[in-house]
Amino acid sequence: MNAELTKIKVIITGATGMVGEGVMLECLENALVERVLIVNRKPYGMTHPKLKEVLVKDFMKLEEVRDQLSGYDACFYCAGVSSLGRSEEEYTHVTYDVTMNFAKTLVAVNPEMVFVFVTGAGTDGTEKGKLMWARVKGRTENALTRLGFRGAYNFRPGLMKPMPGQRKLNKYFWLIGWMIPLVKMAAPNYVSTLRDVGVAMIRCVTVGYGKQVLEIRDINSLGK
Repeated sequence: MNAELTKIKVIITGATGMVGEGVMLECLENALVERVLIVNRKPYGMTHPKLKEVLVKDFMKLEEVRDQLSGYDACFYCAGVSSLGRSEEEYTHVTYDVTMNFAKTLVAVNPEMVFVFVTGAGTDGTEKGKLMWARVKGRTENALTRLGFRGAYNFRPGLMKPMPGQRKLNKYFWLIGWMIPLVKMAAPNYVSTLRDVGVAMIRCVTVGYGKQVLEIRDINSLGK
């Protein structure tokens, strides 16, 4: 069977944020995606023939929804928080503990799944750098690759241009969004579109990629 022609079922976290929403919209438009399950703490507020939503108050307590997470080919984990104003302990809980608990639940019910984790440009895979957020994300990346998924990919995007029709733009985008066209002209490998990100994720599932860590250049190349 040609993997490129195989339709996939995906789980997306973080659809109430800018990255997750953009990836979700691409998946809903993309012919290779058959079904999308968004797992959120609060309702997204959208209906679509492909779309189903599960609400989870605490991502550390997934027992009640475990059965609803079965039968999927991929997870695009786009949930996350800024490290600003948070201690390392607080940031580690949200970024490492919560992500790993969700991933462990998924690999138990979907061992053939591909897991894609959104980190960010500058993530520290050595786990030894000076930047707290980069160390914590690097630790999470490394741990995810050891869980036993069929495939595990870590996306490290930089500046991202939203999908058409997005409404969940974060507060930082309002401050720096005007810069994106200028940065793209001067340094195209520092900017991605969220369409590129979504397409690259889908292709990691359908055809694979030779690296487990995808920097901006990799994302843009795979997403074209």
